[in-house]
Amino acid sequence: MTLPSRIRVIERGWLSSNNIVFLDDDGATVVDTGYVTHGDDTLRLIDEALAGRTLQRIINTHIHSDHAGGNSLLQARHGCTIWIPPGEAELVDTWDEERLSYRRTSQQCPRFAYDGLIHPHDTLHLGGEDWLVLPAAGHDHAMVMLWCERLGTLISADALWQKGFGVIFPELAGIPGFAQQKATLDLIAQLQPRLVIPGHGAPFTEVDAALQAAQSRIQWLTEAPRRNVDNALKVLLAFKLLEARRLTLAELGDMVRVSVQGNVAMQAHYPHDPEAMAAFMADELVRAGAATREGDTLAARP
Repeated sequence: MTLPSRIRVIERGWLSSNNIVFLDDDGATVVDTGYVTHGDDTLRLIDEALAGRTLQRIINTHIHSDHAGGNSLLQARHGCTIWIPPGEAELVDTWDEERLSYRRTSQQCPRFAYDGLIHPHDTLHLGGEDWLVLPAAGHDHAMVMLWCERLGTLISADALWQKGFGVIFPELAGIPGFAQQKATLDLIAQLQPRLVIPGHGAPFTEVDAALQAAQSRIQWLTEAPRRNVDNALKVLLAFKLLEARRLTLAELGDMVRVSVQGNVAMQAHYPHDPEAMAAFMADELVRAGAATREGDTLAARP
């Protein structure tokens, strides 16, 4: 399935979310802006996609650092406005890095201010099409998706990837999230999209297979919540390693300590010392093929 020429998907690596650029006669909009350390690439790629238009607006599906890390850079360059879901507004107003998750995930996101809110069930006109804003609780309870019925296309953020979905972060804070993620997957199934543009990875049309796999995974996580906790810590450490490229076990231990202290579920499941946990997770990352071990140093695979 081919998207209209006014809609351009910039597929990024795993530190940065995909960027979706919409071209209209009076300017352009980008949905999600990637991670801050990829800022130079973000500016270049979006400038190329604009095709001479002015970037007028940024829309964030949610405020995780890999989706909003380029906000301030793009706004400084283009003077564009920023629109976010309402569930994030208070946290952005006060820039509460603990509740925004940046501190406990050891991730960066330069401060920005928003100009407007996108509410579930709003309709946005982007790239010559109408897009319905839909709630997408689970991975992040404030997250939204965008649905174009005419095109049969869903911008799913981190609610559905071709192989899975994002970590169910609310569960780490002791807030129910598995049922909410299942409800979001049920909503996607009801929409019957022909094409899904995920927050990470290439757009895909094999939607039924992706949904079946995702529904099986959320059931698997629900049956043993420790699995979500283990996966979350592994994902956070892998993300940090990709950013830094090399980390010592001591640095990994410091990150484990911060992550565990900031998450109720991690505190319950990881009562032992961070250094031992870091060594265990380092072995897990090597086993998964995400890293190589050189003595007390872990290096990200190219």
